[in-house]
Amino acid sequence: MSIEIANESGIDVDTDAICDVARHALSEMKVHPLADLSILVVDMPYMAELNHRWMGSEGPTDVLAFPMDELSIGRGPSNDEEPAAETLLGDIVLCPEVAAKQAVTAGHSTADELHMLTVHGVLHILGYDHAEPDEAKEMFGLQGELLKSWHRNS
Repeated sequence: MSIEIANESGIDVDTDAICDVARHALSEMKVHPLADLSILVVDMPYMAELNHRWMGSEGPTDVLAFPMDELSIGRGPSNDEEPAAETLLGDIVLCPEVAAKQAVTAGHSTADELHMLTVHGVLHILGYDHAEPDEAKEMFGLQGELLKSWHRNS
């Protein structure tokens, strides 16, 4: 599994840990090993621009996920009948400044918040949502389990 990460935020973040938690989540979700994911870490003005352009919301947000629209071999459990080709799952965009503010409120570190947001983004890339109560219960439950298993294995 290939994960490309670019930190354009101007803030020092542990990109290795972000890649590691994303790789763990993708692996636990049985995503095909040839799938690729892109992660971009940005500052608040750029995140606010993306949030406005793509979500119609004002101000910066913590995480945005841009899944590829086409069905691909990368999503869902892998099987031997799938062609051996690389596929881009999509892009996750993180904002460490927003994460830092949320971390204070949540009572944990900015790194922990970024790890949670990364898993959250991965789940959105894989098609999970939290618009409806049942969806939220499933997604946030899965997010918690993925983070726990990552911490156990780290």
